[in-house]
Amino acid sequence: MTNLQSWLSRLERLHPTEIELGLARVAEVARKLDVEKPAPVIVTVAGTNGKGSCVAVMEALLRASGRRVGAYTSPHLLRFNERVRIGGAEASDSELVRAFEAVEAARGDISLTYFEFTTLAALWLFREADVEYALLEVGLGGRLDAVNLVDADLAIITSVAIDHQDWLGSDRENIGREKAGILRPGSPVICADPEPPLSVVSAAAGLVAPSYFIDRDFSIEDSRYRFGELSVTVPPLSLPPTSVAAAITALSVLGALPEQNIAAALGEIQLPGRCQQLRWRDRSFWLDVGHNPAAAAYLARRLQKSPAAGETHALVAAMADKDLSGLFAPLRDLVDRWHPALLPGNARAADCSALLNALVRAEVPRAQVEASCLSVSDSLERLLVTTGPRDRLLVFGSFFTVAEVLQRIREEGDGESRP
Repeated sequence: MTNLQSWLSRLERLHPTEIELGLARVAEVARKLDVEKPAPVIVTVAGTNGKGSCVAVMEALLRASGRRVGAYTSPHLLRFNERVRIGGAEASDSELVRAFEAVEAARGDISLTYFEFTTLAALWLFREADVEYALLEVGLGGRLDAVNLVDADLAIITSVAIDHQDWLGSDRENIGREKAGILRPGSPVICADPEPPLSVVSAAAGLVAPSYFIDRDFSIEDSRYRFGELSVTVPPLSLPPTSVAAAITALSVLGALPEQNIAAALGEIQLPGRCQQLRWRDRSFWLDVGHNPAAAAYLARRLQKSPAAGETHALVAAMADKDLSGLFAPLRDLVDRWHPALLPGNARAADCSALLNALVRAEVPRAQVEASCLSVSDSLERLLVTTGPRDRLLVFGSFFTVAEVLQRIREEGDGESRP
């Protein structure tokens, strides 16, 4: 197959389940591909929220210091190619197809999930491109995630919150234990969770290597980052400050920070869908891929600091396996009108009944909720007709939700972005 989309469609059918945690199968194929050490320096990032932001910051700073860097993140918003970047550029269709062919040839009769297959492809591309730094975002958890087949030279845990309970456990201690599985003896660890679970603290203490915790060893407050004698003014960003701080700390520990213009490099970062603000069709939009209560709470804090001139309307579609009431509750007092929406064709998406019931459990007044759930596309059309230029349109709940709206905006012309 020479077509990327054909490959991706095939990978979706290759394994009987979407997720199968465990490293035995993927590690065996990695050995055959010789990608167990795809770059001289490996940084692995785990966490419930803020992983992609952390990778984006490290990538920008490493490139500003002249390093050749590969970044692997997931999921993507609009194109699969977003998941694999080399030297700041997305991998091309032909490069990805070539990598998939290499993985296919090496795996033989070993069954791989979609994520395992694509992780191996990314590692293969990084090795082929001779990158100096490989930045790897964990897909789910840490200990048994495919990314963890690679030994990290430095590990980062951005946050620990309740999500993916079926796979990781129902409390922060168990979830933290899974995420701490990316730590390696002798390799430094950075933790950006202000209240880390004891499981993470204990794992870091047993490393016989330096550990750096936010608010103990480094900090960020009112746009001022500090780590030892290092002090940096961080420009306005839509990214979580704790993830920004973790990224700067990691590169400082590795001796890879730019000697100057750190703030300028940070100011160049653009990561769509993370508290992204833009103006389109004479409306103010906030787009956020947050899909768990902790992410919603962070979004709420950001909204509180930037009051709307008019009303705030929330267009929300989410996956059925999420804590929907927990997702809605932090925003209850900030949203004037709720527009629960559907994602037709997505088998994982919550239906109208689930969304409406969750809004009730979140104690959202019924008078503020649109009772008819349209598709995300149709809800957007309705909002464009029923709202005014002073209103704020909040789109959140999942990557799929934001992707659909962002795709529409880009098709008609990029909106005017704002920090």
